[in-house]
Amino acid sequence: MNRLRMTLIASAASLVFGAEVLAQAMSKEAYSAAEEQIEATYKADKKACDSLSGNAEDICVAEAKGKEKTAKAELEARYDPTEKNRYKARLAKAEADYEVAKERCDDKAGNEKDVCVKEAKAAETKAKADAEVAKETGKGAEQGAEARKEAAEDKREADYKVAREKCDALSGDAKSQCVDAAKARYGQ
Repeated sequence: MNRLRMTLIASAASLVFGAEVLAQAMSKEAYSAAEEQIEATYKADKKACDSLSGNAEDICVAEAKGKEKTAKAELEARYDPTEKNRYKARLAKAEADYEVAKERCDDKAGNEKDVCVKEAKAAETKAKADAEVAKETGKGAEQGAEARKEAAEDKREADYKVAREKCDALSGDAKSQCVDAAKARYGQ
């Protein structure tokens, strides 16, 4: 039994140190090359948007910028694999997705557009809450539990705002019933 335990400990230690070596395996040259590739991809993506017009072009540009921003944050997280950099990469992805979703909403009008924007904001809020949970969970059980609780509250609030916005398309008793139902569903 003691020999098995020592073997398991040695195996676990080699996995931990092996992962650390792999995480730090990216050289400065490889980082610079990847950064240049990201820039080149961004320029090509943005140039492809030039053939479009109106909101389609705006969406294309937002996608190109978001892709670039996310790729740079993920590269930084691979080069310097700290929890802070992984968190920044998650935030960059959430923000990029939000910007693209907002641009897509510009094709709509009235309450439909308002609901679309609220849904985009809710998705961003949820992604950021999940990023915060991932960051805090690494700090310990207590911080992770508190982060999960706050994330659940943030998500519920975001969902409530979307539900309320959908109610605005109604009027009279139907609107009142819709608002009451939203309040009951999301504990408001």
